[in-house]
Amino acid sequence: MNNIKAPFSLRSLRRGSSASVSRIDGPSAKLLGVAALLAAGVGVATAQEASQSLPAVRVDAPKEKPKPVVHAAPAAHQAAKPRRATRAPSMQPAAPQAGAQGAQSAQAGAGGGAAPADANPYADPKAPYKADRLSSNKFTQPLLNTPRTVTVLTKEVLEDKNAFTLKEIARSTAGVTLGSGEGGNAFGDRFFIRGFDARNDIFVDGVRDPGVSLRENFYTEQVEILRGPGSSFAGRGTAGGALNIVTKTAKEQDFYDMKFTGGPSDNSKRVQIDVNKAISPILAVRVNGLFQDANVAGRNYVTDDRNGVSGSVVFKPIDNFTLTANYTHSYQNGLPDFGIPYNRTTNRPYAEGVTSRNTWYGLLNRDFQKYRQDFGTFTGEYRVNDDLKITSRLRQSRSVVDYIGTLTQSANWAAGTVNIGAQSRYQVTNTLASQTDINYKFVTGPVKHEVVLGAEYSREGLTRTNYTNLSSELNGGSTGSALVCNLYLPCNSLPFLNTPTLNQNVTRVAVDTKAGYLIETANYEDIVIANAGVRFDDYTITNRNESYSTFAANHSALVNYNFGLVLKPLPEVSLYAAYATSANPVGAELDGGAANYGGLTTAVQIFPPQRNYAKEIGAKWELFDRHLLATAALFRTDVNGAREVNGSVTTGDAAYYVQGADIEIAGNITDKWSVTGGLVIMESKVTRSQIRTNVGLQLANIAHESFSLLSKYQFGDLFGFEADRLEFGGQAVYRSKIYGGNNIIANGATAVNGTTGWPAPTAANPFVNVPTVLPSYWRFDAFLEGKVTENITLKVSVMNMFDRTYYDAFYQTATPFTQVAPGRTVLFEARAKF
Repeated sequence: MNNIKAPFSLRSLRRGSSASVSRIDGPSAKLLGVAALLAAGVGVATAQEASQSLPAVRVDAPKEKPKPVVHAAPAAHQAAKPRRATRAPSMQPAAPQAGAQGAQSAQAGAGGGAAPADANPYADPKAPYKADRLSSNKFTQPLLNTPRTVTVLTKEVLEDKNAFTLKEIARSTAGVTLGSGEGGNAFGDRFFIRGFDARNDIFVDGVRDPGVSLRENFYTEQVEILRGPGSSFAGRGTAGGALNIVTKTAKEQDFYDMKFTGGPSDNSKRVQIDVNKAISPILAVRVNGLFQDANVAGRNYVTDDRNGVSGSVVFKPIDNFTLTANYTHSYQNGLPDFGIPYNRTTNRPYAEGVTSRNTWYGLLNRDFQKYRQDFGTFTGEYRVNDDLKITSRLRQSRSVVDYIGTLTQSANWAAGTVNIGAQSRYQVTNTLASQTDINYKFVTGPVKHEVVLGAEYSREGLTRTNYTNLSSELNGGSTGSALVCNLYLPCNSLPFLNTPTLNQNVTRVAVDTKAGYLIETANYEDIVIANAGVRFDDYTITNRNESYSTFAANHSALVNYNFGLVLKPLPEVSLYAAYATSANPVGAELDGGAANYGGLTTAVQIFPPQRNYAKEIGAKWELFDRHLLATAALFRTDVNGAREVNGSVTTGDAAYYVQGADIEIAGNITDKWSVTGGLVIMESKVTRSQIRTNVGLQLANIAHESFSLLSKYQFGDLFGFEADRLEFGGQAVYRSKIYGGNNIIANGATAVNGTTGWPAPTAANPFVNVPTVLPSYWRFDAFLEGKVTENITLKVSVMNMFDRTYYDAFYQTATPFTQVAPGRTVLFEARAKF
């Protein structure tokens, strides 16, 4: 046996595999054997027992004292349950664990004691700020081996951020900019990722959630923000990335979680419940509920009331077959906040030293907003064997956006007046979608492959209209369609005499998508990992009114692809390069009422899809016993065929680029210190435009520099408790100034002379090529949490602790309204978990 030589492999040299080292002679055996033992973190004595060819190594270690056997009495509800003679199938789908990271995560879970019953299945058991993998089976590798930047906000991150809504996630995450709802698109969740509008690139459990709404987080397990084009994974759009909401599903252990949150600054009361019941070894049910009654700190009159319920049922009759049903209902009702006027003289919002930040310009007797979402998903998963899995999802959803609000228009500082006007929408979005994926693993020599073959069909239907009879508030004080009010003492209580009625000339938009995709990952000994994917989408959109007197249609055949290569010089380090494409067909933003809002209308010329091409290089490194993932990347996305609207003319040959650097961290620095955050620095530039002076300008409505960091430290041991009995944390958020502008260009809605093509001042816009600006800001939050008992937790949080006046977004005209972010918000929380 001593004369047998081990086969040569890169894996044995890089990792020091104990199986190979056991057959190597002499000093090399000793050297590689010791390296393998240190890398694996196992006892030397155990390794010697497994390999008799290695010389004996003496280890002086204290003998473990025998521990007394403690017979714990089973809980009452456990004792009452009958036990099966054979092993019951696990309620949770098997988590794919690849390479060293999967083994390390499993060891962490075992070494760190039993994970909580409601633990996030995608996160590191010992570092819950760090996600190890994504929820979608299209991403077969752990995050360390995924060749793209992905920001994952786990359940614990959402709780410590007090991110009750998707909007708060966008507000406090680097690289994401909030946008405003405007006359041409709906008010609701509008995000820019890496400079690109992503309001219709939001997914729930991997299925597109079209239309615009206000999304809650009470049913959310984690939020995944994929950065960079992702059409080969997700379909149309996704030029800057996509955002996926992962919902909570039923688990195989019972737990009860009830949380009450309230505070004086926003007069809020919020109750959340999360109850899971394993009815039998093959059936589990989970229910989440929400009730909220709240105002908004720092804003007069504005209310934000919500309620909702979410349910999940998991049925697993046999080990390799799982059926999951999820349903979620959420409802939001309140007084809308459409913003404050903008001071064009100082190029700042009026709340910057002129009016109070609390001033609200709406009408109490008219304004309202109601948002409703209902979606249900039925998922079947069948594991034919360890190498073949079939997953199918069927989703039906309906969302309703219903509001009348008040926009602030131009204001006169000297006269102390402001013009206000009505804004309204009634929009219903229905979706029926089906996705089927086949995951297949096979091996060719030293290379492990996993192929994802999928097909998707979806039918999206959107109807939108507005309200009429909104002029009675004018009371003879109107200027055109606007009402002149006092800038400092708004006419909030003005009587409203008419009853608003819905405009019956409804616009109907329908989208049919049929798609097929193929994604493969080839892994050579966990040293070289190649990933590639291609997707074809057959996309058809129609737009008509109720009487068919107007009609427009567009058909596009979209082919998109991606390539990625990962090199791993060490098990915990990945170096990668990636290339990806995406396409934005005409009308992809379904809620858009005009071409410059991404919509399809009967007046719009039909153009080929906008094409986006992205390159990214980066590095990922798992630090501190592999419980912290750090990512650094350089990226560039080039856009061709971008659509511009100049006056009433639409063109489709503009071009621009966005490039920058993205740094992300998430996880534990020590057992007691958790961090997550990022820094994103971008540059954008228009390279081709119908307006010659636009060339060289940057893009409008996005923050080119942003930073966020959430940090938490456990310090209970300083007072003689367990460390996690007391926690202190805080968050810092920075966003650079944002330039406004019409269409895509940051130029202050420059007017153009039709003859010369050069900018020309007008009465409405005397500031040619002087863009409107939202100022930069820092925001700081803090929280303190303590466990009174093993089951009772108390927490106090302060968001925007220095009461900074800052702004989320503004309208794209030369005299925009500006949306104000909440002021200082103090929240007290009591939580009971069993």
